[in-house]
Amino acid sequence: PEQNTNFSDNYLDEPFDPQTQWLADALHRDAERFLLLTTALPEDAELETVLDDMRAKLATIPGIASTVGQPLGHRIDHMVSGTQAAIAIKIFGDDLSKLLMLGNSVKGSIEGIEGLVDVAVEQITESPQLQVRADRGMLARYGITMEEFNRFITLAFAGEKVSDIYEGQQRFDVVMRLNSDYTESVEGVRNALIDTPDGKKVPLGEVAEIVSTMGPNAISRENVQRKLVVSANTSGRDVVSIVEDIKDAIAKDIMLPEGYRIEYGGQFESARNANRTLALATVLALLVIFILLYGEFRNMPLTILVLCSLPFALIGGIFAVRISSGVISIPSTIGFITLLGIAVRNGVLLISRYMHLCESGLPVRESILAGSADRLNPILMTALTSALALIPLVLSGGKSGNEIQSPMGIVVLGGLITSTIINIYILPVLFEWIYTRKAGKQAKEVKK
Repeated sequence: PEQNTNFSDNYLDEPFDPQTQWLADALHRDAERFLLLTTALPEDAELETVLDDMRAKLATIPGIASTVGQPLGHRIDHMVSGTQAAIAIKIFGDDLSKLLMLGNSVKGSIEGIEGLVDVAVEQITESPQLQVRADRGMLARYGITMEEFNRFITLAFAGEKVSDIYEGQQRFDVVMRLNSDYTESVEGVRNALIDTPDGKKVPLGEVAEIVSTMGPNAISRENVQRKLVVSANTSGRDVVSIVEDIKDAIAKDIMLPEGYRIEYGGQFESARNANRTLALATVLALLVIFILLYGEFRNMPLTILVLCSLPFALIGGIFAVRISSGVISIPSTIGFITLLGIAVRNGVLLISRYMHLCESGLPVRESILAGSADRLNPILMTALTSALALIPLVLSGGKSGNEIQSPMGIVVLGGLITSTIINIYILPVLFEWIYTRKAGKQAKEVKK
């Protein structure tokens, strides 16, 4: 069930105001309760700061496992790993008590890793159960097969649909099961009568052991194997490097019994697959750019010269990431790929103009000066237009909903600035050097 509560604007000040105490009491009453918290926040509140403060406050409530994040992120995490967290450490085995012990050991081993937050072991709470354990010897004495016994238990307690009843346009199922006198107490279950092949009836307590006990409320399985999940989120570091630290810590501290194994799932798995795809896309983009440039200039040195402008853009993108989040994520990687086209565009504008002026008979130095003056306004105009469009994304990076656009905008904006400035100064120098060297070689060949 979902419940709503509103925290006051100063919710970050004291960990146990009356409404927070209500939250603690509610969580203690029902370990499986889900709550939807609607929180009033200052307009200038940073997302990471708010999440960290919420983690600190929830950590003061004993006996709960909390995961702090956003609805979209939780949905994605749940689709990827089956848990509402960025990292899922899945422990597989047969014995639930051993799985729980291993889960707590894993949690203790990895809690000190920098950037790892919301570490929690999947909660397995005990609930009352009524177990009916067949006595095969007594069943054989009365001639009752296990198939007949299991069918009786299913029919008596779960029920079986035998017909339908129609009332106007509505249809209702007719389900046959034992009367409630035989299902609502242990004694009633023991006195339930089961048929024997010779037409007699015997109490269920004569052919089975009826036990009232406690058992796990749920058993998670994956690929027909029991599992327990230790979940965690990340803060301030990239998920791939944190998972590597987790693997090292578990390999060092945890000794798995025979028949037990650990698998890792979550965002890092998707990030690893996405990085492979993006690496392939980057190589393909560079290849296509090279082919198009060579088709334009029909000159290998000039083609390589234009490609030399790519590092200038990457410098700005890396610097922008360093002074912002410090994490190279999938959106920022997409931003780097976008920079390839932007940086090459400026180079093509300059080099094509230089070549046109040189072919018209102007000396190389005058061609560079005139060409740079001609292309300065278009380059600055396109760069400024793109930068102004990206600034809102960069400034709203801490707000909800900008988790993808903001990192990409930061990379593109940083690379746009450096590639524009450096290209204006470096490309003309390199072009003059290449063109002069080529003219010198041609002069020597003519003399020979």
